[in-house]
Amino acid sequence: MNIHTLVKPAPDFKAIKAKQNKAWGSGDYSKVGVTLQITGEELAEAMNLDPGAKVLDVAAGNGNATLAFARRFCDVTSIDYVRELLDASSKRAAAEGLAVDYKVADAEALPFDENAFDAAVSTFGVMFTPNQKKAASELQRIVKPGGAIGMANWTPDSFIGQLFKTIGKHVTPPAGVKSPAFWGSREWIEETFVPEVQIAAFRLKNFMFRYRSADHFLEYFRTFYGPMQKAFDALDTNDQAALHTDIITLVEKYNISTNGSVRIPSEYAEIIVELR
Repeated sequence: MNIHTLVKPAPDFKAIKAKQNKAWGSGDYSKVGVTLQITGEELAEAMNLDPGAKVLDVAAGNGNATLAFARRFCDVTSIDYVRELLDASSKRAAAEGLAVDYKVADAEALPFDENAFDAAVSTFGVMFTPNQKKAASELQRIVKPGGAIGMANWTPDSFIGQLFKTIGKHVTPPAGVKSPAFWGSREWIEETFVPEVQIAAFRLKNFMFRYRSADHFLEYFRTFYGPMQKAFDALDTNDQAALHTDIITLVEKYNISTNGSVRIPSEYAEIIVELR
């Protein structure tokens, strides 16, 4: 056997990100993202930053963490590589009279100097970067020694973690890209961030998804959640029906409601790491 046949080509992260950008820019993620607002508020409370602290919200989406920290008078810079998501966040900030600096930027190549911020934060955002090690390195690079990185990330065994797996059975993920849910694993966080940082907090919490029914959940996500919309679009009619069935089955498995509505607790990790 030729030794060269054993060497796997490196993932084309540029092409993968271009495809991701289109997925997140389709639908209207802000409709889904805004339902998660409480996770941004809880992270801001847990980090307990002083007013005036310089905070970077990475892969900020429609701004749940951005708004939470701005409400506590932090000086927030909000970045994402999808302009549409930042525009949605900007409208929310303007409605509340909050001052936020918005910038289109890639989480794997942050356009800031080393030690530029007191803290970097991300709620269900940076975990979706394809080059996970690079994104983690960038978070550490731009935070001052003594500063902190705060995140809310879905765990591998959570409802959302299992939803990723379900979709992945029907639409093959890009070669060489690991599951976003790794960011919710304490072992992975320790391997990736330590010894440059120390883990100050790793709390397993639940976010409660609430929808009228299993069909309502799927219709809502298929309409507004770009990655799911694109997954269905990539399939023919029969395969779409199979994915539909598998998602409904998953929702019903995790649903704890007894009245026909949907109430699903999805575990996530609230993580705070401190730079030495």
